[in-house]
Amino acid sequence: MNTTSEDTIWIRLMPATFVLLWSTGFIGAKFGLPYAEPFTLLFYRMLLSLLCLGLLALAISARWPASWRQAGHLAVTGLLVHGAYLGGVFTAIEAGMPAGLTALVVGLQPLLTGVLTVLVLKEPVSGRVWLGLLLGLVGVILVLGEKLAPESGGLFDGFPLWAVLAAVAALFGIAMGTLYQKRFCGATDLVSGAFIQYCAAAVLFGALSFTIETREVQWTPQLMFALAWLVLVLSLGAIGLLLALIRRGASAQVASLFYLVTPVTALEAWLLFDERLGLLALVGTAVAVSGVYLVITPGRRRQPA
Repeated sequence: MNTTSEDTIWIRLMPATFVLLWSTGFIGAKFGLPYAEPFTLLFYRMLLSLLCLGLLALAISARWPASWRQAGHLAVTGLLVHGAYLGGVFTAIEAGMPAGLTALVVGLQPLLTGVLTVLVLKEPVSGRVWLGLLLGLVGVILVLGEKLAPESGGLFDGFPLWAVLAAVAALFGIAMGTLYQKRFCGATDLVSGAFIQYCAAAVLFGALSFTIETREVQWTPQLMFALAWLVLVLSLGAIGLLLALIRRGASAQVASLFYLVTPVTALEAWLLFDERLGLLALVGTAVAVSGVYLVITPGRRRQPA
């Protein structure tokens, strides 16, 4: 098999690999948060990620931004994609908001990105793409429908309103960060760019941990495993794939992949923790997959008569 064929296969596998890796983020947070406060945990995550990325940048002689302006754009992306998104998700879960409900709020990202794509980037979004985005949203709601049913008495119960606001902040952070990355940071080196983004996020999380948290950490094997997973699999693997996908694809197409995260997370929970995956969740998974298929595959063009 020649190099071109191998590259083509890897490019085709990138979306599925990204969804698989990204879906483990909620599980990593759930494992780590009992032993460290959210911003403290994220601060250590950023520091370890910076160590790994710094060594990698030296090893491959990564190309650094040519101007402070470009570095500033990368820092803004880091504050949105890592600071707002991760900070919002971890804060919401730590406050007692169910991971499924948090995923549902953040799962609105593709639809929000589609709207912002039209308003901000002026990218054309076809009717096929809008239909796919809406189907993906319906699929996500169906997957979580059993857990979020109002008659269960558990909806919005047991956590404060500001947890919901934190999840909404995460939603806007990842949506706006995706668009900002595509518009201003498309030509930057992925490794050096991610390093600068993590630097900005580390400053934010460090400031928050030193001002509003106790910074007490219980260094248990479970926490160390969760931290290693969050750094190696999420911060390096999944984020690197996300940035590469943003560079290669349209914003709405990349964002639509997030619809698959919730069904995949539900499947992982069933396999790992024996959580029941009901008929409604299975139907929702099929609907979400159908929606993403509409978004990421081009429609057939009419042949001239």
